[in-house]
Amino acid sequence: MRPRTLLRAAVALIATATATLGLTATQTATAQAATTRATAAQAAAALPAHVFAPYFEAWTGEDPATLSQQSGAKYLSMAFLQAATKGSCTAYWNGDTGMPIASSTFGASITKIRNAGGDVIPSFGGYTATNTGTEIADSCTNVNSIAAVFQSVINTYGVTRIDLDIEDNSLNNSAGIDRRNKAIKLTEDWAAANGKTVQFSYTLPTTTHGLADSGLAVLRNAKTNNARIDVVNIMTFDYYDGASHNMATDTQTAATGLHDQLAALYPDKTSDQVWNMIGVTEMIGIDDYGPAETFRTADAAPVLNWATGKGLAMISFWALQRDNGGCPGTGGSDSCSGIEQSTWFFSQTFAPFSGGGQQPPDNDFSISVSPSSGSVDPGGTATATVSTAVTNGDAQTVNLTTAGAPSGVTATLNPASVTAGASSTLTLATTSAVQPGTYPITVTGTSPSGSHTTTFNLKINGSSGGGTVVNPGFESGGLSPWVCQPGSTVVGTPAHSGSHALQVTPTQSQNGQCTQSLTLEPNHRYTLKAWVQGNFAFLGVSGGATGSTWASSGGWKELSLSFTTGSSGAVTVYVNGWYGQGNVYADDFSIA
Repeated sequence: MRPRTLLRAAVALIATATATLGLTATQTATAQAATTRATAAQAAAALPAHVFAPYFEAWTGEDPATLSQQSGAKYLSMAFLQAATKGSCTAYWNGDTGMPIASSTFGASITKIRNAGGDVIPSFGGYTATNTGTEIADSCTNVNSIAAVFQSVINTYGVTRIDLDIEDNSLNNSAGIDRRNKAIKLTEDWAAANGKTVQFSYTLPTTTHGLADSGLAVLRNAKTNNARIDVVNIMTFDYYDGASHNMATDTQTAATGLHDQLAALYPDKTSDQVWNMIGVTEMIGIDDYGPAETFRTADAAPVLNWATGKGLAMISFWALQRDNGGCPGTGGSDSCSGIEQSTWFFSQTFAPFSGGGQQPPDNDFSISVSPSSGSVDPGGTATATVSTAVTNGDAQTVNLTTAGAPSGVTATLNPASVTAGASSTLTLATTSAVQPGTYPITVTGTSPSGSHTTTFNLKINGSSGGGTVVNPGFESGGLSPWVCQPGSTVVGTPAHSGSHALQVTPTQSQNGQCTQSLTLEPNHRYTLKAWVQGNFAFLGVSGGATGSTWASSGGWKELSLSFTTGSSGAVTVYVNGWYGQGNVYADDFSIA
């Protein structure tokens, strides 16, 4: 996995030169640890035995706590920590000297995530670091200094697991491998002596039938150095073998091959114990290789159910910011999956894995819609087939409902109730007055075992205002073309200007989000602004660009967010509150 990081070489050279005039790296880390213990976030409890923790791209400027809350992914793998320059023993987030290991960098966000019941796993390495010599054990030749960096992360953020993403050149650096594992052992001994809980995971590339010899060599060296490796997390993507792949099946064969390899390496462990030290990381959508390696929405449930049944330690994916369908057909993007999907589909599907690894319900079903999108002129009609299937046990009655249809669109399902395995026809009839734009229509299937959703993206042809926000001040008196969760509405007071504003109404189970889809100029930088009022008012964009900002204010406050569109120019503007924190008001949106 690889961040798109621009190293600030000049600043790093100054920092490196300054460091050589003062304390050694070990002395510095010891002094920093003593200083930060009083202010570091309180350590969380050990991670669940089964945890879903997608990777968060820490270089984008986004707030991990915000995306955790929006996606439902309570646990995050934070990528990446690395040296700023080759030869340095100091690690920074993304190798950026402006992002040190300090409570000022992500500390407040990690506290919010913990307060919401989650936690983070800092990850060292990644493709860029392992390809440029800035992975900490490749860069630094002093084992004590490497251990001091690990210990600084534990002290500063109170974390209980560190991930080591080792790829590319690092897999062939035998000296770096040995230093890294010796530093793991030193850190584990230090943690035991100081009453701290710490785990280490290795994230490694894989074949479809288990680790290559280079990956196994990393683990063999760890065992030689008596370094305990708690989780071996394999990247079940980017196989680059020229074959077509069923990614869900390949995940299972790769992990089964790893199980056999680990069973031979650790003969004292039972089969169940070996499964419980295995993690799998998908690359949702189209990976770097291309369409032949596409992890589709239909692959998620089989992987979840299989991993749950085997008792795997971890499910992850690359990356949280990709969990949207903003760039159909694009492979290897850091900001979208390249497939048609609803935003946060994979996060919401995998989230139940955290905590228990429970078996799936005795009876369960899946739901999908085909096609998943369509376009009509105002006054036209679109249809799609909603299909259900039995995924476990016996067929149940599934009641179907829709949500998200804007003013001027009537959504019907015929029939509105089916037996799992049967289909229904979704009909979307529009009036000539419907506002142009793209509207996600959510179809929910509910049965005694629970509910599942699927999304049809309805595009109404025509101009939506030349790339501007439509109904920006809600002076129409209605929401259209905004699409809101239930409860959010247009009110007369308070209003920032004019006689209307938007009231976003969060509950304990939803954030009240309102969205509007826009098509802007591709690859162009924009600034989104809006006036907000209330506790935890969030303004953001998703889809072809990602970003968010927030404020808590008893009076009107202007929020501003800059972003750059992708190749399609398509983005979704949103505003929302925070679960159970009261109403939020928004008015006077603009984009320029």
